[in-house]
Amino acid sequence: MDQDQYHLMASLEDRHWWYVARRQILDRVIRKRVGESPGRILEIGCGTGGNLGFLSRLGPVKACETNDEARRLAIEKTNLKVAGGSLPDKRPFADEAFDLVCMFDVLEHIEDDRGALASVLANLMENGYFILTVPAYMWLWSRHDTLNHHKRRYVMSDLIRLLKTAGFEPVHASHFNTILFPVVALVRLAQKALRLNGADDMVMPTWLINSMLGSLFASERWFVPHLALPFGVSILVVAQRK
Repeated sequence: MDQDQYHLMASLEDRHWWYVARRQILDRVIRKRVGESPGRILEIGCGTGGNLGFLSRLGPVKACETNDEARRLAIEKTNLKVAGGSLPDKRPFADEAFDLVCMFDVLEHIEDDRGALASVLANLMENGYFILTVPAYMWLWSRHDTLNHHKRRYVMSDLIRLLKTAGFEPVHASHFNTILFPVVALVRLAQKALRLNGADDMVMPTWLINSMLGSLFASERWFVPHLALPFGVSILVVAQRK
């Protein structure tokens, strides 16, 4: 990601509907599928630290982030230990094992996603949990993906196959951001048909729109931990080390 994208992220992640609602969904999924106290937690690719607050309420947390400026912002925001490093070759905390490893919208940034997942496995305790989110469907590709240096978007079957090959056993998999999916899909398909670049998704809407979108998206926290939603803008998988 470009430096200005990290500063934009830092300015939005405490109040933008997408970040706020996603944290509520992830919190529910972890509590349901992993436990109220999952143990030692590692977040890989923590960005500017927006998820570290809710993760800290679940257990002791460490984090890593490749970008120096994002890491500085995360430490400034949370006062937690945030290491450098990257996957698959410069794995942080290489001599430690964790009960829960999280990668929230990170894998799509990594060229060698297969190698990255193998590296994650090495940081997991036996029977430890891995929770992963990624953007779905290459046909939803937009300017937002380009600005954030995404390498790909995923389909569920390919992602599950990739995880199993790396040594994980998926225990729960679902799409999410499903309620708003028809609107997102129509907008992005229209942009492609009309050959419009489109605006970046990460802009702060008015208070009313932000509240409405946040409520709609956050309502999925009652479904995603329990059901396998068949489509959505994103994919979530909870897996265990085999």
